[in-house]
Amino acid sequence: MRILTAGLMTETNTFSPLPTGWAAFEAFGVQRGRDGLTETSVTAPALLWESLARAEGHAVAHSVITFAQPAGPTVRAVYESLRDEILRDAAEQGPFDAVLLLLHGAMVADGYDDCEGDLLTRLREVVGPGVVIGAELDLHCHVSPAMAAGADVLVAFKEYPHTDSMERARELYRLVVDAAAGRIRPTLGLHDCGMVGLYFTQTPDMRAFVDGMVALERQPPVLSVSLAHGFPWGDVADNSAKVLVYTDGDAEAAARHARQLGAELWALRDKVAFKGLGVDEALDRVAIAPPGLVVLADTADNAGGGAPGDSTFMLARMLDRGVGNACLGPLWDPVAVGFCQEAGVGAELDLRVGGKACAASGPPLDLKVRVRALCAELRTPSYTAAMVSLGAASWIEIVGTDIHVVLCAQRMQGFSPKVFTELGLEVAAMRLAVVKSYNHFYAAFAPIAVDIAHVAGPGALMGDMAAIPFRRRDLDYWPRVAEPARAQVQPAFPNGNPVAKL
Repeated sequence: MRILTAGLMTETNTFSPLPTGWAAFEAFGVQRGRDGLTETSVTAPALLWESLARAEGHAVAHSVITFAQPAGPTVRAVYESLRDEILRDAAEQGPFDAVLLLLHGAMVADGYDDCEGDLLTRLREVVGPGVVIGAELDLHCHVSPAMAAGADVLVAFKEYPHTDSMERARELYRLVVDAAAGRIRPTLGLHDCGMVGLYFTQTPDMRAFVDGMVALERQPPVLSVSLAHGFPWGDVADNSAKVLVYTDGDAEAAARHARQLGAELWALRDKVAFKGLGVDEALDRVAIAPPGLVVLADTADNAGGGAPGDSTFMLARMLDRGVGNACLGPLWDPVAVGFCQEAGVGAELDLRVGGKACAASGPPLDLKVRVRALCAELRTPSYTAAMVSLGAASWIEIVGTDIHVVLCAQRMQGFSPKVFTELGLEVAAMRLAVVKSYNHFYAAFAPIAVDIAHVAGPGALMGDMAAIPFRRRDLDYWPRVAEPARAQVQPAFPNGNPVAKL
């Protein structure tokens, strides 16, 4: 058997003013072919596929694999160039029996609201109807009709934080290879829940829901179960939570199970939907928490959701209220980092911090700061064991306060306490740490925190899902509408895959 792998991944916040161009992809690496493939968090699933395939006597070819930090829509020429490279490799290096793809599922480019659907449709035309195509997706994906029609198998992460990417890669490999060998016939049931939101799988109700998905996968003829949460800040028609159930050739069972899981999630909607605190409400909570570290997530400025990462709203309010024994980071400000590097450790200087990217970043803050530490490249673990780079970084202390800020030159959310400790700032000994992240920080900070809260303050990522200013996506969704009609309408897929609806 001959297998092709490829990867084209970014999560698009269509409200973000930050364009996603070549530099965004090159920051994480644009890797081509086996000779250019090195192990990173991005390429690890493809290398796993290669290892599994070779152990079973299959041949593997690698096309381009790349990722860009979430931001605004991808530049059209960049998307088309990367897409066409994958299509060209599929045509020139084929024929293949199977294709394994690393996709996000919420990528938008200029002129393309559904990049994954576009890629899968064109790839199907190149490889032909008999080749099995499978894709691993981030669970914050929009499952479009074109995606469901173009792929034989779609497998999304089950966990948020995304700690199971390698497990899902292994699952996808087995399904695709077995389908290509004729041992199974994946048949899709898809249920649209009519919901827009974020759902943390560490919470009790979502934990039970995910455990139920896993239990269902042990019941024949079910092959795979995924919940596509959707990405709230993608203004595209297919933005919605969807349940995907693949069975071995049983369309009725696939539809029934998808419908049942969708109904279970709908029943949980009030319990599992994101509910963040206001800025002052969160800071009030710090005052009454038990002794120890309180961690607040500045969710509205999460670079992992396409926000700039340079907003000043939380920091400004901390200064206004005289909060002390506190730290905040990572705050993206390459200009300020450069000034700190020029001044050197121990220097005091007037520094304009943050508020540079757009109105959602808030106003810049003019501060007197002391440079406490510098780092040529700050590297920390992500939600997996893989390391990510925040570029050059500096730890500054705001003079006359006990507030400390970690500035970074490369946009990145705060995954780990190492954002602070790698620069010498002992975050566990502080009273308050404000982390610019949504939920991926949780597992690493929980062991050192007495309390953790998510803040839905001002910024690029609106926490009120009912108020997101959609223009392309219709407004028929929960929580904006109590009973969305779209959750009761059954669209037809071009390939005849069964679609279950409430």
